[in-house]
Amino acid sequence: MRSLINDRPKVLAPVGDKVFLELIIENLKAHGFKRIILSVGYLKEQIIDYFRGREDIKIEFSSEDAPLGTGGAVKKTGPLIQSEHFFVLNGDSFFPLDFSEFHNHHLKNEALLSIALAKIENVGDYGSVKMDDSGRISAFNEKISGKEGGLVNAGIYLMKKGIFSHMPEENCFSLEYDLFPKILDKSFYGFMGDGELIDIGTPERYQKTIRYFLNQIDA
Repeated sequence: MRSLINDRPKVLAPVGDKVFLELIIENLKAHGFKRIILSVGYLKEQIIDYFRGREDIKIEFSSEDAPLGTGGAVKKTGPLIQSEHFFVLNGDSFFPLDFSEFHNHHLKNEALLSIALAKIENVGDYGSVKMDDSGRISAFNEKISGKEGGLVNAGIYLMKKGIFSHMPEENCFSLEYDLFPKILDKSFYGFMGDGELIDIGTPERYQKTIRYFLNQIDA
């Protein structure tokens, strides 16, 4: 992405007259969310300046002085989390989801962790996720060679606060590689979404993202 945007964090990539992270936040607001914690690191001042003082939704910041990884970033937000169950979202991907249905599914299963899943035609770039007949996650980030379809992590999680006791002692770690594969024997469930997974990980996907949201506006 640096070939297209090298003066700002990826989450501030322009999409029409807004930025990508703004579209995620507006979607959350539309689903009834009142409070958001943004974990900020690289060029964090730009993100803080962009969203500070927003009045339509409460936004707080968890600031990283050094990169902590996806897991370390969540761990650092622990003292700011007020609810027993909380959502975690990637800042560089978008997946349309019924959050209420996801929440009900999570509570019904008494899950420690629930993860939104997307079905795509080629899981090679993502690593596949396997779910058993009961809906529990049985394998995570399983690599598949070739262009094979399957389920992938959509970058939206619902966690019970007890998840913190299962996190590594280190402050810097990955959710996807250092935590999720190690709690497969816990109450770890998948939730199927039926929308299109959008991310801005490459210039090609970024252009696809712009087209996706412009089409949503035109519709």
